[in-house]
Amino acid sequence: MERLDSKWMATVASIWIQCSVGGTYTFSVYSSTLKSTQGYDQSTLDTVSVFKDIGGNAGVLAGLLYSFVTHDCRRNGGRFSSFCGPWVVLLTGAILCFTGYFLMWASVVRLIHRPPVALMCLFMFTAAHSQTFFITTGIVTGVRNFGGSVGTIVGILEGYLGLSGAILIQVYDTIFKSNPSTYLLFLALLPTFVSLLLMFFVRIYKTNSADDDKNHLNALSVVALIMAAYLMVLIILKNIFNLATWACIVTLLFLLLLLASPLGIALKAQKDDNTKRLLLLQTFSNNEIRNPLVSPKISGTAHDDPIAYHDELPGDDNIMLNDQEDMNLLQAICTGNFWLLFIAMICGLGSGMATINNISQVGQSLGYTTIEINSLVSLLNIWNFLGRFLAGYVSDIFLHRRGWARPLFIAITQAALSVGHIVIALGFPKNLYVGTVLVGVCYGSQWSLIHAVTSEIFGVGHMGTIGNTIGIASPVGSYIFSVRVIGYLYDKAASGEDNSCSGTHCFMLSFLIMACCALFGCLVALLLYFRTRRFYDQVVLGRLRHSKYETLPTEGELHVQAEID
Repeated sequence: MERLDSKWMATVASIWIQCSVGGTYTFSVYSSTLKSTQGYDQSTLDTVSVFKDIGGNAGVLAGLLYSFVTHDCRRNGGRFSSFCGPWVVLLTGAILCFTGYFLMWASVVRLIHRPPVALMCLFMFTAAHSQTFFITTGIVTGVRNFGGSVGTIVGILEGYLGLSGAILIQVYDTIFKSNPSTYLLFLALLPTFVSLLLMFFVRIYKTNSADDDKNHLNALSVVALIMAAYLMVLIILKNIFNLATWACIVTLLFLLLLLASPLGIALKAQKDDNTKRLLLLQTFSNNEIRNPLVSPKISGTAHDDPIAYHDELPGDDNIMLNDQEDMNLLQAICTGNFWLLFIAMICGLGSGMATINNISQVGQSLGYTTIEINSLVSLLNIWNFLGRFLAGYVSDIFLHRRGWARPLFIAITQAALSVGHIVIALGFPKNLYVGTVLVGVCYGSQWSLIHAVTSEIFGVGHMGTIGNTIGIASPVGSYIFSVRVIGYLYDKAASGEDNSCSGTHCFMLSFLIMACCALFGCLVALLLYFRTRRFYDQVVLGRLRHSKYETLPTEGELHVQAEID
C-alpha cells in the first residue's frame, strides 16, 4: 500500500483547498442579502466590496508568515521547530476564513446586533484575506516541489483557483438556491474544514523534478481542462433551461467525481516514483550508489547570482545557485525589475479587474438581455481559468524548448488585453462575447505569470512575500480604472432621473483609455524582458539544466524508501 506522503499528495491537497476558497468570487450571490439585511445603499455595499478586493489581494502578511515558517524558522531551529511548515499558514487562513464569514452570517441572521459599516468592512476584509494564506501556501509549495516545471504547476493551481468560483456557484444552485444567508455559513465551514483536514499533507519535499513529472502534471492539466469544459457547458445550459432538482444533483455529483480524479493521478505518480527507486536499489551496487554522477557546477560572473545581477555589482566566481541567493522583500523593492513588474501589473490586473467588475453595467448599456449578461459573467470564470492555466503551461514550453524569458508573455498577453478593451469600446453587435474572452484570458494569465516570474527573478525563498506585494497592484489599478476612469466618465455621460446611460458612448472612452494603459503595460513588460533576457539565459536556464543532473537519489534515500515500502 502506498503511503500518502509525497509531493503528489501535497499537490492534490493544494488543488482541493484551492477549489474551496473562491468565496470572494461569488460575492454577487450574497451581496444582495448583505444590502437588504444591513440596510445598505449601493455606495455602502461598494465600500464593503472594496475591502473584499483589498483583503483578497494584499497578501504580504501571508507571504511573510510562509517565509518565516518554511525558511527562517527551520534555519534557526530551536524548540519552535515543530511549529514550522506550510500547515501553520493554512491553519491561520482557516481561522481567518471562519471568523470573517461566520461573523457576516451572524450579522445577516441577526445572531448579533447589526454591526457598523466599518466593522462589516473588517469582517469582509478578514474573510477575503484568508484566501491569500491558502493561495500562497499552495503555489509556493508547488513551486518548491516542482522546480523544473514552475509555469506548469503554477498554471494548474491558479487554474483550479479560477474554477473555484464556478464550482461554488454550482453548489449554491443545487443546495442553497434562494438561501444566500445559509450559503454564507457554508463559506465559513467548507474552506475551514477542507484546509484543517488536508493541511498536514501540504509539505515541501526535497526532490528534483524528473522528466516523468511532466507526464503526470500533464494528466492533472487534462483533468482541469475537462472540468472547465464541463462547467462551461453546464453554465450555458442553466442559463438557457430551467434544470430540475434531480438534474442539478446529478451534475453536481459528476463535478465532484471530476474533482476527486486528481487523487488517482497522484497515487499512480507516487507508485511510479517508488518503483524507480526500488529498481535503482536493486540495480546499483553500494559502491556505485556511494559515487553517483557528479553534477557539474554552474559557475560564471556576477550575473549567475540573482542578487548580484539585480544590483549590478561584481560578484565571486563559481557562485552556486542555492537558497542563500533568494532575495527578500527589501532587496527586491530596491531593484528596477520589481517596479517594472509592479507597473505592468497595475496596467494589466487593474484594467482587467475593472472590466470584470463593470461588465454587467456595460452589457445593460449595450442592450444585452439579463440571460446574456448572466452568461457573460459566468463564462468569465472559465476564461479566467484558461488564462491562468495556459499562461503557465505555454510559457513553460517556450522557456524549456526555446529559452524565451517569461516576461515576454506578460507583454504578449497585455497586448492582447489592449485589443480586448478596444473590442468592448467599439460596441458592435455581440462584441462582449469576443471582448470578455480576451479580457478574461489575459487577466487570468497575469496571475500565473506573476508567481512564475517572481520565483525565477527573485528566487523562491521569499517568493510568497514578493509576489503578494506585487499583487497589490490589482486593487490599486482596479480603484484607478473603476472609480477614476469608468465611474467618472459614466457619470458624465449619464442622464435621466435614475442616472443611467445607454449606448456605446457610455463606456467607449473609458475602455479606449484602458486599452492605451494596457499597451503601456505591454511596453513596460518588454523593457523587463530585455533587462532579464541575459539573466534567464545564464541563471534560470542554468538552474534547470543543473537540476537534471540531480534526479538520482542517494543510497540513504533508497534504503529508507525500501524500508517504508
